[in-house]
Amino acid sequence: MLPNGVLPVEVYMPLKKVLFYLLIILLIVKIIFAIPFFKNIESKAQDLLFCLRGKLPVSDKIVIIGIDDDSFSALNETWPFPRSYHSKLIENLNQAGARQIVFDVEFTEKGFPESDYQLAETAAKYQNVIFAGKILPAKHPGEPTQMIPPIKAITDFNLPWGIVNMEADADGFIRKYTLFEQFDKTKLYSIGIASLANYRVYQDTWAEHIKVNGKALHLTDKSIPLADRNKAIINFRGPAGTYPAFSYASILDDSTFTMPGYQGAEIDEFYEIRDSGVLKDKIVLVGATIDELHDKFPTPYGGEWTSGVEIQANFLDMVLTGNYLKKMNPWLFLLIEIILLLGLWLLFKVLKPQFSALALIGLLIILFIINLLLFNKAGIICPIAQTVILLILIYVASILNHYWVTMKEKRFIRNAFQQYLAPELVSQLLANPKSLKFGGSLQEITVLFSDIRSFTTYSEKHSPEETVNILHEYLTEMVKIIINNHGILDKFVGDEVMALYGTPVALPNHSFDACKTALQMRTRLSQLQEKWQSEGIEPFDIGIGINTGMAVVGNLGSEQIFDYTAIGDTINLGARLEGLNKEYNTFNHIIISEFTYEKVQDLVNANYLDEVKVKGKNIAVKIYELVSLK
Repeated sequence: MLPNGVLPVEVYMPLKKVLFYLLIILLIVKIIFAIPFFKNIESKAQDLLFCLRGKLPVSDKIVIIGIDDDSFSALNETWPFPRSYHSKLIENLNQAGARQIVFDVEFTEKGFPESDYQLAETAAKYQNVIFAGKILPAKHPGEPTQMIPPIKAITDFNLPWGIVNMEADADGFIRKYTLFEQFDKTKLYSIGIASLANYRVYQDTWAEHIKVNGKALHLTDKSIPLADRNKAIINFRGPAGTYPAFSYASILDDSTFTMPGYQGAEIDEFYEIRDSGVLKDKIVLVGATIDELHDKFPTPYGGEWTSGVEIQANFLDMVLTGNYLKKMNPWLFLLIEIILLLGLWLLFKVLKPQFSALALIGLLIILFIINLLLFNKAGIICPIAQTVILLILIYVASILNHYWVTMKEKRFIRNAFQQYLAPELVSQLLANPKSLKFGGSLQEITVLFSDIRSFTTYSEKHSPEETVNILHEYLTEMVKIIINNHGILDKFVGDEVMALYGTPVALPNHSFDACKTALQMRTRLSQLQEKWQSEGIEPFDIGIGINTGMAVVGNLGSEQIFDYTAIGDTINLGARLEGLNKEYNTFNHIIISEFTYEKVQDLVNANYLDEVKVKGKNIAVKIYELVSLK
C-alpha cells in the first residue's frame, strides 16, 4: 500500500519565507553595489543612456571662448597670458553685446599690480563678469582645507566669483556638478551658481538669496535638484565640441591690438564676429580648450574628453532650460524591486527553465527600454546594472530552487513508488511528477479487486502469528505479480487488495494487463496452496473482480498528506464484481465487466455469465468469467 505522509512533490514555501530570501538577495546586491568597482559598473551602464539618446539641441544663450592652439599661435605667448589680454577680452565682448562673461580661469596668483587693477577695474565697469577661485583640499591628514579666492584687486572691487572645483567619480568621469563647498561656516558657490545668481541683476549680496535644503538648491526662480549633498547630475547635451566656440585670439583681433603670431598681417577677425551678432545677449564662458592646460575630463558621451569650460556650459544650459536629471526615489525604487522580485520568483516558478531564460532576457530588454524612456522623457535615472544583477540572481535562485524541488520530488516518488510500481513505470513517473500533485483528474483506468474467501473465519481458526505469516507470504507474491504487469498497488483493506492499471502512467493495454494479473494470481495461488498443504497449513481461496472505466484519479488526500488513489462508480463496480464470485460459483473466481471485456475480447477467453444490476447502478451490466488468455 502506498504510504501516506507529507508530500514534498509541490513545495509550498510560505510567503514570509519567500520574501525573507528575496530580501536577502536584495540586500546582497545593495552591498555589492556599494563597492567602488560595482559603482563604476553602474555608472558605465547609465552612461549608455546618454549615448543611446544622442545629442540634444543646445541653448542659444551660451557661447564658449576657447583658449586653444590657435590662440597660443596668434598671441605667441606662454600660459598664463598677460592680464591685460583678459581686460581687452572683456572690453571687446561687451562691445559685441555679451550679457555675461564667466571666466573658467583662475586669477588666484598675483601678477603685475597695474594689470591686476586694470582687469578688476574693467570688470567693475561693465558689472557682468564672474571670476573663479577654488578650494584646495588638504594633501595630508590633519592639514586644513584652504580657500583660494581670486586676486586682491578683484575682491577689493567686491566682484562676484565662484569656485571651479570639479569632483570626478571613482573612474575619473565627470557626471555631477559641484554646486557649493563648505568652508568653515560659509558656503562657497560654484561659478555656475554665481553666473545664474547674477544673470539678470548684478549685485553684491547675490549669495544671500540662495537657499539649500536636503532636496534642492533654490536660486531665484530656479530649483536645482541635489543628487548628493552638494552636487547635481549634469544633463550633458552631447560630446565634446557640442557648443559653439570662438578662439580667444579671434576676440582680441581688432585694429587696436597687435597679434604677434600673425607677423603684421591685419585680419581684424573680431569685427566680423561682433557684427554677426552671435555674442549679443549671450552668456560667454571663457576657458581652456587646449590639452596642454590639463582642463579636460571624460564624460558619459565618451570619445574626446570635454573641456572644463564646456562642462560649465552643459550645467548652465541644464538650469536655464530646466531640463534636469534626477535619480528615482530610492524608497520607490526599493518597493518596485520587491514587487518585481516577488513577481519574477512566481513567474520563474511556473515556467520551465528554458522559458525562464527567455523571459529573463525579454524582461531585461523591456526594463532597459523603460529606463531609456524615463531618462529621455522625465529625466529620471534608475539603476541599470544593479537591476540586471538582481534579476540574474533571482533567476539563478529560481533555477537552484527548481533543481532542489525536482530532486526532492524525484527522491520522494522513487521512495514511495519503487515498491509498488514496475521500474520502467517509476522512470516514466519521474519524468512527469506533476501527475502526483494535489487534486485529481478524470482518466480511463482498470481496477482489480482481490479478496480472501471467509478470511474472518480463517483468522479465528488460526493463531495471530500463523495468520500474519501466511497473509504476508500471500500478499508479497500477489504484489510482485501486480507490479510485473504494470499495475500499481493502491491499498490493502484487511485481506483485500486494490490495484490500478493505466495510472499514474497512461498505458494503452491496461485492461489486458489487469486480466493477465488476475490469471497469474490464480496460478500462483494454486502453487502456494500446494505448498501450504505440504507444510500442514490450511490454504484459503480468493475472488477477483475487474472493471474498466472513467474514474477520478490522483492525490486525493490534502495538500499536506499524500494519498494517491481512485474514486468513482468504476471503482465501486469493480469491488462489487469481486463479491459476485460467490453467487455464481465461478471456476476461476475471476469476474470482469462488459467494459473490460470490450477491451480484451480478442486477447482472452471468457464466458458470459449474466446481466446484473448491482447496487448503485440503474442500468444492468453484463458480466463475464475470465478463463484464460488466447
